[in-house]
Amino acid sequence: MSASPSLYQRIYDRVRQIPEGRVTTYGRIARLVGCGARTVGFAMAALPTGHELPWQRVINSKGEVSPRAAGDGGEIQRLLLEAEGIFFDARGRVDLARFGWDGSEDGK
Repeated sequence: MSASPSLYQRIYDRVRQIPEGRVTTYGRIARLVGCGARTVGFAMAALPTGHELPWQRVINSKGEVSPRAAGDGGEIQRLLLEAEGIFFDARGRVDLARFGWDGSEDGK
């Protein structure tokens, strides 16, 4: 009998499923794995340098890149999303109805 994956691993497994050109929220990932949105944020912050997880595809419920305590992670996140064809409006928000991913297999 194998052990169940850790909570962070379940979060990472879901984030890995977000298709290119789509985003989802911390809260959506949290509901899919059964934890709180802050835990998803902590999991994203705990990623090691050089990882390949598409962390940039997780944004807040307003459709915004969440502010970082330090560094240029927010700007990098926005640039990565724009490179995937995701647009930000004048308020710095992504249209979740257009670009949002709900966790379903068909990527919508």
